[in-house]
Amino acid sequence: MTTATTDRATDVLPLRVRDLTVRFAGLTALDGISLTVAPGTVHAVIGPNGAGKSTTFNVLSGVYRATSGTVHLGDRELTGLPPHRIAALGVARTFQNLALPPRTTVADSLLLGRHRLTRTGFVTAGLRLPSAVREERAHRERVREIAEFVGIGDQLATPTGALPYGLQKLAELARALCMEPSVLLLDEPVAGMTADERRRTAAVIAGVRDSLGISIVLVEHDMGVVMRLADEVTVLDFGRRIAAGPPSRVQNDPAVIQAYLGAPDTGDTNEEATP
Repeated sequence: MTTATTDRATDVLPLRVRDLTVRFAGLTALDGISLTVAPGTVHAVIGPNGAGKSTTFNVLSGVYRATSGTVHLGDRELTGLPPHRIAALGVARTFQNLALPPRTTVADSLLLGRHRLTRTGFVTAGLRLPSAVREERAHRERVREIAEFVGIGDQLATPTGALPYGLQKLAELARALCMEPSVLLLDEPVAGMTADERRRTAAVIAGVRDSLGISIVLVEHDMGVVMRLADEVTVLDFGRRIAAGPPSRVQNDPAVIQAYLGAPDTGDTNEEATP
């Protein structure tokens, strides 16, 4: 990555979620959760299926509106803003299911991520005026740099649908990075991957944090990846926060163990029930 990117990363602001509640027709999906993503860290949001992880992401990215509570990026409130406004403020997202056009080349798919940074107007671009040509050249060079950073620089001319699954997931991550975000929301980035693909993707995510200083909010079921990458972990269960802190502390929390594994076996026996 270029110096310009790492310099910009020094402006990364904390993401603060306070007392966030989401209700759907009487069903409470999130119940007053709070968390803070410190600048340049990986903050994992984990929990069993139905815990509220996807709902949290959908509020952070503007897909859902919160019933109450607030989301702030630095001093700027994101609560209630539409997705394109949140993206314009520097929040990018990947999705659990691949969301790239399969017949478009990797280069052109990544170029979609530069849309919010494009200054050339429709007429200027259509007429191919010199300013438009210069801007497109600069954006394509940036796309090439980011593709090389995530390890797909040799695939720019390949249709995204022709890539192996693991590389398609990396292409989606690269597309999000092409937005030059300060906060990156990663929704199950290693789901469905082989062990080698998981290790490769985890290394890229660590590089995004360590080399670029971008804050990352990570939803992931692979606890090995979470424990290796996360600086802080928030655990949800039935829409409530049941634990938070460093991975080493969270993974030994009795409430977390019970949420994932059920009530522990006390070892008691019921002699009357013994045949």
